[in-house]
Amino acid sequence: MSVPIRRAGAPDAEMVAELIATAFAGLKVVRYLLPEPERRQEIMAANFRILVEHAVEHGVIDVVADAPAVAVWFPRTAPAPEPPDYDRRLEEAVGGAVGRFRELDEQFEKHHPEAPHHHLAFLAVHPDQQSRGLGSALLAHHHATLEGVPAYLEASSPRARDLYLRHGYAEREPFAMGDGTLFWPMWRAS
Repeated sequence: MSVPIRRAGAPDAEMVAELIATAFAGLKVVRYLLPEPERRQEIMAANFRILVEHAVEHGVIDVVADAPAVAVWFPRTAPAPEPPDYDRRLEEAVGGAVGRFRELDEQFEKHHPEAPHHHLAFLAVHPDQQSRGLGSALLAHHHATLEGVPAYLEASSPRARDLYLRHGYAEREPFAMGDGTLFWPMWRAS
């Protein structure tokens, strides 16, 4: 299946953050991070926007041309700066839930490999467009550019884990959040 993919830039940041928040809305970890659903979409989009804006400068954002799917990658082949003023921006974005978001960040950092790689921070497909091969197309598109560099990600559901297994990723030991929500670190050798 041929899927037109383009590189996203700064004007796309809000749309990309909203798409990720929409695609991830049903995840168990989102309910853990924000137990009250009233502002969940708004808060998650604000949180994702911090990393999406950072990826505009220090990563790669690929979107399917009509934007129902997006992949956000960070090359971790050399030291890169953290998002500017991250702690303050995170607290402004998520308010009273900041402790759970910091727990998530700490778990991700604790399990992140040190070897050079590309990190898939987000692969998000709008719920109305899932199971149509868009995520697979985005993965194949970026994998074709890696030139022998491994890739890493944290799968947030068994369904996502199974997708990544089909694309050559191997599971590492899963880790759990405070409520028992599992993440599966996954590594794809070059």
